[in-house]
Amino acid sequence: MINVLVVDDSLVVRDLLVYILNLDPDINVIGTAESGEKALQAIENRKLDVITMDIQMPGMDGLETTRRILELKPVPIVIVTAVLDPKCVETSFQVMKTGAVSMVEKPPGLDHPQFKQKAKELVDTIKTMSEIKVIRRYKQKDSRGSHSQQQIWYDTTPRLSYFPPRIVAIGASTGGPPVLQIILSLLPKYFPVSIVIVQHIAEGFLQGFVDWLSQTSQLPIHIPRHGDYLKPGNVYLAPVGFQMGINSRNQVILCNGHPQENMRPAVSHLFQSVAEVFGRHAVGILLTGMGKDGARDLLRLKELGAVTIIQQQESCVVFGMPGEAQKLGAAIFELPPEKIAEKLVQLTLHREDNHGGKR
Repeated sequence: MINVLVVDDSLVVRDLLVYILNLDPDINVIGTAESGEKALQAIENRKLDVITMDIQMPGMDGLETTRRILELKPVPIVIVTAVLDPKCVETSFQVMKTGAVSMVEKPPGLDHPQFKQKAKELVDTIKTMSEIKVIRRYKQKDSRGSHSQQQIWYDTTPRLSYFPPRIVAIGASTGGPPVLQIILSLLPKYFPVSIVIVQHIAEGFLQGFVDWLSQTSQLPIHIPRHGDYLKPGNVYLAPVGFQMGINSRNQVILCNGHPQENMRPAVSHLFQSVAEVFGRHAVGILLTGMGKDGARDLLRLKELGAVTIIQQQESCVVFGMPGEAQKLGAAIFELPPEKIAEKLVQLTLHREDNHGGKR
């Protein structure tokens, strides 16, 4: 049984969420809270598997409440917010940076034609996130943590040098937004190659994600259309509901192809396309996320001579996708987010050999 605490300042929303969640036999709503202060009281002496968190509340808002909860008790927090409110969406990504594991749109009323779909998305998210083991977030003077001091592991397969990258392909899922924010914020405005990204994200949040990333990135960030040409130093995020690939003319190809690893967009589809078109002139990166999307295709990129990177386990919310790649021997480098950005700069602006020496 999954024990859930519902936090929202609206009685109507609280009642709706409780109704939806209690319909599922595997979920038990053990309490509700109408404010951040009440939420802190409600977590005392209770075994919780998931907390749903509102963003805008009087007094202690969702951002501060999440921060305070994770300093006291490691529990998965799912943001439930309105996608039509840009301020809520922007704050949602800040809450994810604080430690929330996922976000989902507030379901509409019972009579709304999308009620069943949105209710299912909420329930599925709660069930999936309940499996995540969250660590306690201690107050830190250095928000970057202690994992940015050295690279943890890399392959020592003999190779004189890496081939000059012409594209960077990144895949991410659960916990990915704040990691992507760190990486992109550390890249210089003169970064010389295109970056294509598949981030598994709930429908309705992608534009807000782009806007949030753009606040700290010097690189232009886009949601591409079919046929758009890639430009160096630009970032392209796969649209929700489409598979994204790249053709030999450096164009974005979007299609309604079958889901891969139950995902559309899928990291696997993007990596397959990049492997076919760019081969050894690519960098493939797999970040935090549940499942195994992209793992085998990261191995394919490595076999073709591309540089392959996975996120270091200690910095992942979930080591699922990068962990699968690690098991396959698909990664040359295993690095925390800050070091991934540093490696990208080294590979594209300061060509280096396999052991880190510039040439």
